[in-house]
Amino acid sequence: MSEAVLLTLGDYQFSMSNAAHEEMQRQTNYRWASQARLTRDPALQYMGPGSTSVKLQGSIYPQFRGGLEQINQRKNEAEKGEPLTLVDGRGNNLGRFCVKQISDTEKVLTGPGIPRRIDFSLSLESYGENAVPDGGSGGNDSGGGFWSNFLARIA
Repeated sequence: MSEAVLLTLGDYQFSMSNAAHEEMQRQTNYRWASQARLTRDPALQYMGPGSTSVKLQGSIYPQFRGGLEQINQRKNEAEKGEPLTLVDGRGNNLGRFCVKQISDTEKVLTGPGIPRRIDFSLSLESYGENAVPDGGSGGNDSGGGFWSNFLARIA
């Protein structure tokens, strides 16, 4: 019987048999531009959604399962310099994310410096896809899409 996957980031799967994350913290930002006004407080204008960041924290017990190379596997994936698809254990595609930081702390050392426990954290940030919500290209093209519709409305 195969073990349930808790989360997948690119090719790396988090499950109970390897680096199971104990906590996933998500932060979603929204962009508001400030417009200065004479003799009044500045007005804010909604500019759209901002970036989403995700922080994963957990522990690895390399002697139990998964081995010592789990952190290096994640670093190798991050060093490809490509956004990675994040999918939760329920099959929900959370989008593409970039690995911004990997931290690890080796604890309870035995023998020749082999850790019995490795605490880790991963900091991810949403990649920021190029497509605009209405399906337009987001570029200044004449083939329709967001900018063509916008320019037509104000002309």
